[in-house]
Amino acid sequence: MHNSTATSALGGVIDNRQIGAKQYEVLALCLLVAILDGFDTQVVGFLVKPMADSLAIAPSAFGPVFAAALFGLMIGALLLAPLADSIGRKKVLLASVLTFGLFALLTAFVEQYDELLLVRFLTGLGLGGAIPNLVALAAEYMPRRASRTAVTLVFCGMPLGAMLAGLIAQPVLAHWDWRAIFIIGGLLPIAVALIIAVRLPESMEYLARSSSKRSVMDRLIKQLCPSVSSLPLEAFASVQSKAERIPVSRLFSDGMWRRTLLLWLPYAMNLLILYSIMSWIPTVLANANAPMATGILAIILFSLGGVIGSVCQGYAMNRYGATQVLLGEFICYLTLVLLLSTLPVMLNLFLVVMFVLGITVQGAQAGLNAVAAEMYPQSIRSTGVGWALGIGRIGSILGPIFGGMMLGLGWSLQQIFMAALLPGALALGAMLIILLSQVRAVAQSNA
Repeated sequence: MHNSTATSALGGVIDNRQIGAKQYEVLALCLLVAILDGFDTQVVGFLVKPMADSLAIAPSAFGPVFAAALFGLMIGALLLAPLADSIGRKKVLLASVLTFGLFALLTAFVEQYDELLLVRFLTGLGLGGAIPNLVALAAEYMPRRASRTAVTLVFCGMPLGAMLAGLIAQPVLAHWDWRAIFIIGGLLPIAVALIIAVRLPESMEYLARSSSKRSVMDRLIKQLCPSVSSLPLEAFASVQSKAERIPVSRLFSDGMWRRTLLLWLPYAMNLLILYSIMSWIPTVLANANAPMATGILAIILFSLGGVIGSVCQGYAMNRYGATQVLLGEFICYLTLVLLLSTLPVMLNLFLVVMFVLGITVQGAQAGLNAVAAEMYPQSIRSTGVGWALGIGRIGSILGPIFGGMMLGLGWSLQQIFMAALLPGALALGAMLIILLSQVRAVAQSNA
């Protein structure tokens, strides 16, 4: 949970005061990186046909291309997130943004299929190191009362980035080829990394581990709250430790193993759904003889729904309960997918459903990220979020691969959506178990 004790070095300074300009700046920088993530993740889905024509490969061969980026993202989340808890979240975030910017830029210069697989994997590696630290920093720098809203707001950036990719894809392709889009998508993160290096503060929990960093901490405290000159020595003494690598076993200690495993299942299933839609819907619609513009519009509407769902998620979870809201979103997803799998293809109805799916699927993902951020203490937060994202990426890798296989087998749109009922049902089952566990715990405490 969000820690407001002295050991977090933020107790009283963050939770008991109004949100200040520095905190909004941290939130804005995290949001900006998430936008770049969403742009890079989605843009390949819009470019399958021109890239396939240019590289002389079949569109169905892009399943491994999507999977390579997502596999890199999984490895980055699993390896770099625990490293951030040890050496500092800003350092890892900065290196990650530079990495995915550099290799997104190099994507513009590939000439062979194998080269494309390699640069997409390395791009994903950088993305994987960035996202857990965005969540951890946003949660750390905002007061407990606003942490859910802050984390879900950061994740508005991903659908916003996907919308941005859709809005610029056609105009850019009208004047240049697909390589120009990757040049844009590579230079922007490199520029943002320079801003992060200058403006983004380091994790205060990390700074508080050493009294030698007290002057840095005091300057930061002054920015956060001018009325507080410095933290008491006890705030440093209680958290001083060597920069050790946080063992993953900590996620399973102190009775957390059950919650960790139950969190990982809906993470994986929801990301499988999310990346299947974002990777293949434009191509599937094109195979159903819909114009390319319709596929782009479908993803823009799905992304717009994601922005709305992410913005509303924190408020809804605070009001109705995190588990209850997530449960409702998975029920809504199953209902809509069942509708798409049984009715004939009607483009207007399909676009409306895509918009609502964006609200539910991407809203649920933002909600799961918020739950992960508040489930673990500050000292292992990047590790907890990183491993949830990393394990979840197994679903995001399998989704595009299965989508490519179904596309190669000539499955219809209805058949593909029928198959998409399974991951939604598994996610719903996990949330039901969590809800029943919570009800049982409340009953026992009242007994």
